[in-house]
Amino acid sequence: MSRLRRSGLLVVATLVAGVGAVALTGCSGPALTSFAGGWGQTGSGQPNLTITDDGSFQGTDGCNRLTGKGSISGDVFGFGPIASTSMACSDVDTWLSHADTAKVDGSVLVVYDRGGGQIGTLPKQ
Repeated sequence: MSRLRRSGLLVVATLVAGVGAVALTGCSGPALTSFAGGWGQTGSGQPNLTITDDGSFQGTDGCNRLTGKGSISGDVFGFGPIASTSMACSDVDTWLSHADTAKVDGSVLVVYDRGGGQIGTLPKQ
């Protein structure tokens, strides 16, 4: 092979390898870390949630303790089954205990119920 032709093949191989790497990066889903962290207010009676890198979550709906393991599908966090205490608290809206999915919108976690309706938001801590 001529030197020029080998150089051309090397350039093509490098470009193909680079495109492959970009394609793999571009096709990967959103990282779970976009959901990881603390969300909501930590004051008494306030809903808050901590999501870890592996999708586990724990927090409170303002009255009851919540815990579980979620999953990611595209840009949606699915809460999965939520284990919860069952205390009765007056004057506390326990909407977070009805969470089914969530999406990050800027610095806010938008939470949806099983029917797809928005039930609340939690600011990033």
